[in-house]
Amino acid sequence: MNLSLNKLIGQRPDIQYGKTERHTPDWLFILWMGGTALLSYSLVYALRKPFTAAEFEGLTVAGMDYKIVVSIIQLIGYVCAKLFGIKYISELQPQNRLKFIIGSAALSEASLLAFGLLPLPYNIVALFFNGLSLGCMWGVIFSFLEGRRTTDILASIMGVSMALSSGVAKSLGLYALNQLHVSEFCMPALVGGLAFPLLCFMGWMMTKFPRPTAADIAARSVRVTLNGQQRWALFKQYMPLLLLLFVANLLLTVQRDIKEDFIVCIIDVDTISSWLFAQLDTIATLVLLSTFAVLAFSGNHLKVLYTLLGLSTASMGGLALLGSGEVQLSTTLWLFLQTLCIDIAYLSFQTIFFERFIACFKVKGNVGFFIITIDFVGYVGTLALLLFKELKASHIDWAVFYNEMSVFVGITCCIAFAAAAVYVMKAKKIPDTGSARKVNDMNSYNELLTSNPTI
Repeated sequence: MNLSLNKLIGQRPDIQYGKTERHTPDWLFILWMGGTALLSYSLVYALRKPFTAAEFEGLTVAGMDYKIVVSIIQLIGYVCAKLFGIKYISELQPQNRLKFIIGSAALSEASLLAFGLLPLPYNIVALFFNGLSLGCMWGVIFSFLEGRRTTDILASIMGVSMALSSGVAKSLGLYALNQLHVSEFCMPALVGGLAFPLLCFMGWMMTKFPRPTAADIAARSVRVTLNGQQRWALFKQYMPLLLLLFVANLLLTVQRDIKEDFIVCIIDVDTISSWLFAQLDTIATLVLLSTFAVLAFSGNHLKVLYTLLGLSTASMGGLALLGSGEVQLSTTLWLFLQTLCIDIAYLSFQTIFFERFIACFKVKGNVGFFIITIDFVGYVGTLALLLFKELKASHIDWAVFYNEMSVFVGITCCIAFAAAAVYVMKAKKIPDTGSARKVNDMNSYNELLTSNPTI
């Protein structure tokens, strides 16, 4: 196996493998890789999200609320990046990842500087390039982690950065506004300027990660790049499941983005500490990390898929209950439960689900393709909702709008996740066990080798 695998690695750079032996202890390996990935994506948030701490009160552009316009412009760039990323991330060669990270970080910080320096309202255009530069960063960073026995833990550590980093970015922004008295327009560049060099360094650090070992590959499946024909064939093969998950993740992304970008309009932030967001998101992060880490100990991919769909269904039921107003909670507890319910489901599909899906069904491809596709669909939904809210429902109070949306999203996602579980059950009734998985993976290697006469 090692001889054929090494030959395959050496002659096929699109296959995401490297050295077949690793001497680093597992705990140190996880701490190093997981911590680097977490910090890397946290820095991406610092380049993208600090402007959400500003209210831009009283400002308008063409009769529309200035903050909504800014969010829409950035989101258009982000959606464009997701669309391009379906092809780019699926085909990105490992040796080009660092160049992409540095180039994206540089463009994002330059756009924040332009946002602070250009006059109103022309500065809003700068945030289009900020969104465009950062839309593919999750897929690129995740590609360093996938296809390993420890991917579940690594992905969980990276994934909870979304819960942690959003709050930290807002808290940094509020601190710059309230304590340092930086203007709302210069604050994003200040926060981003601190993040830029650190992100470049983290990108370099990730290039030093060892590639998946032979044991990693045997425990998961072959990870290769996908061309357009292969992407379409993969989508058609699992179309019912993917459509259910795409719809659910569209709604989840919309809900999460509205909460993250407009929470200062939904609640009265003057009554809470600037650091409350960071504190609550840190607690939610620990809960999520503990939950996902437990799943890493299971080698049964099918059971993990069922568990993730079950947790996601339960969390969406909780979201619907919170939005219904049936329970009266303090602002602090409401914020915490909102974050927990949304992120359990959202992060399941941003981290573990498709990693386990590929391994369970022996899919020849990579996680980046699935994640960038659901992201594209989701952010198109967010863009559509923002336009609807401003053009057709601007009279509706943000708090009322958000709670009504919570009920709809929660119920719809419960139905979609339950249906997805039924599909998975019918598609694969017998879970793979250790020896069977190894045989299947050996067959995958042999098939790939024989299908490529250049090897």
